[in-house]
Amino acid sequence: MVFWTSSDMVKVILAGVLGKMGRTVSSRAAETEGVQIVAGVDIQEDPDYSPGFPIYPSFSDVKESADVVIDFSSPALLGSLLHFCRERGLGAVIAATGYGDADRASIHAASQEIPVFFSANLSVGVNLLRYLAREAARILGTSSDIEIVERHHNQKVDAPSGTALALADAVQEELPGSMEVVYARHERHEKRAPNEIGIHSVRGGSIVGDHDVMFIRPDEEVVLTHRAYSKKIFADGALQAAVFLAKQAPGMYDMGNLIEDRDLLGTD
Repeated sequence: MVFWTSSDMVKVILAGVLGKMGRTVSSRAAETEGVQIVAGVDIQEDPDYSPGFPIYPSFSDVKESADVVIDFSSPALLGSLLHFCRERGLGAVIAATGYGDADRASIHAASQEIPVFFSANLSVGVNLLRYLAREAARILGTSSDIEIVERHHNQKVDAPSGTALALADAVQEELPGSMEVVYARHERHEKRAPNEIGIHSVRGGSIVGDHDVMFIRPDEEVVLTHRAYSKKIFADGALQAAVFLAKQAPGMYDMGNLIEDRDLLGTD
């Protein structure tokens, strides 16, 4: 793969390198021209894993210089990640999920000093799904019951997925102030309200990530679907985001900004 056509090499520090996504990013980076992982950070240990770069237990131990940090760790490390990036003037691609309102506020505050790429899902296809969900809500929203179903592997910790929440946000952007997100309908002993967005989570097996947004109308149903068949799509998205972010000034960026850079996506 080639994401970068200049003579510059984008150097990356990878947080959460020993997790499933971290290992996938490491593997994909080794096959990608123009981007190099120079160090990893992980609180776990695996002496049998040799990715070709040093792995440190904390950000404070990292000695290598870099342009960007890709973070696939956990919200627990957010504070040390942002401190490290601010201190060194590095961009941050934040790809972990499960952040609360206080975490998001910290991320936005950091973007005043450094470029931050923050997206619930790094797949180009999922972000197209968000766009389509927004358009469907604009046309069908007031006359439809809207339900979102997400399915992931049985090792995923957070529920609902960050992507499901982002899809609900996309719908609400077109129907501001009128929709209520409902997560646990089994606790409600009443008819479905017309202004609900139901979100349902399924965990099982090795499902990489499936998302359906349903607009259910009398006598018909419109379903928007995305299926992820490999974690590689998220790893490639993270690497593309790192290359993109290396060129940016401080501020908040997401997949919408990346999609506009057609050279990075390999499209005409």
